[in-house]
Amino acid sequence: MEVSATAKYVRVQPRKVRIVADELKGMTAIMAVHKLRFHTSKGAFYLRRVLNSAVANAAENNNLSPEGLKIARIEVNEGPRLKRIQARSMGRANRIVKKTSHITVVVEEYEPKAEVKPHGTKAKPRPTFGPVKVAKKKAPTKATEAEEVVMAAPAEEVVAAEEVAPEVHTEVVEAVETPVTEGADASEETTN
Repeated sequence: MEVSATAKYVRVQPRKVRIVADELKGMTAIMAVHKLRFHTSKGAFYLRRVLNSAVANAAENNNLSPEGLKIARIEVNEGPRLKRIQARSMGRANRIVKKTSHITVVVEEYEPKAEVKPHGTKAKPRPTFGPVKVAKKKAPTKATEAEEVVMAAPAEEVVAAEEVAPEVHTEVVEAVETPVTEGADASEETTN
């Protein structure tokens, strides 16, 4: 259901109101009212008054909830122009044209989206300050003779191939540092 409100003969240029109206397309009515409250232009002031009137019309005349309204369209038409003059030298006059606007705001009912609960999502992992673990990519290597035998041979031969394959053991040797003492002991250690 659409509900409208109109303000006629508003003393503001239609071009200036249209600039503000373009920012509000598709917004909810309540959000647009709050946004217009802090806008500095003269057009925003009048547009907010008309929007408030449209929301009030929907609530009073049609029993619609203000939270369930959004802006369907905003029309800003030109009203009559007021012609004035400004005196210039040598008896001349400059024309001053004061433009007026007809502002129409149409709001419609819509179904608001269900709000997503903030606790319904998975928490992000917290950073750790330990050593960084980097996964190394294994480079493709040529198959060794033992692996070739395993790939080509039946199951009985695989057991025999595993016995043939030599095992490689690596040992880690730890270096032990001897503490250097001061005085005569240090000179003896260096001479040895």
